[in-house]
Amino acid sequence: MCQCDEYFMAIALEEAQKAFLEDEVPVGACVVLEGKVIAQAHNRREKTQNPLLHAEIEVIEKASQVLRSWRLSECALYVTLEPCLMCAGAIIQARIKRLVFGAYDPKGGVVHSVLRVFDLPWNHKVEIQGGILQEKCSQILREYFKIKRGEVAELDEGARLEID
Repeated sequence: MCQCDEYFMAIALEEAQKAFLEDEVPVGACVVLEGKVIAQAHNRREKTQNPLLHAEIEVIEKASQVLRSWRLSECALYVTLEPCLMCAGAIIQARIKRLVFGAYDPKGGVVHSVLRVFDLPWNHKVEIQGGILQEKCSQILREYFKIKRGEVAELDEGARLEID
């Protein structure tokens, strides 16, 4: 684990907060190159009604535009939730060097939870670190789904969810 992992995961959490306030599943991501954030994004699936617009897909596209290359082979991707199968495929295709995620996803995560996709013999190997700021990343998801289930009142416009 890199000392900077918590710092960059906090940036991904800021993106998750934006998603939360937009009534999107609160997942955020950032791409880091040489210690600098080059792209940030969050889920936009509900707003756009596009099933492809997960945080990871969005941030990979933005980083590719910044670098003017589909190859992100020197980049690290930080995301608040263990990637799904679609996003894991995009990470491999973009040649991401390192994946760092926060919360494990027992229903859809394919890094450790449901499958171990990165253990298969792909043409590209990704370094993986999970569980960074895991409790904070899990908390924002729990709060979002409590609201969706009607267990708590919705947040006022412009409110900020406090993540301990």
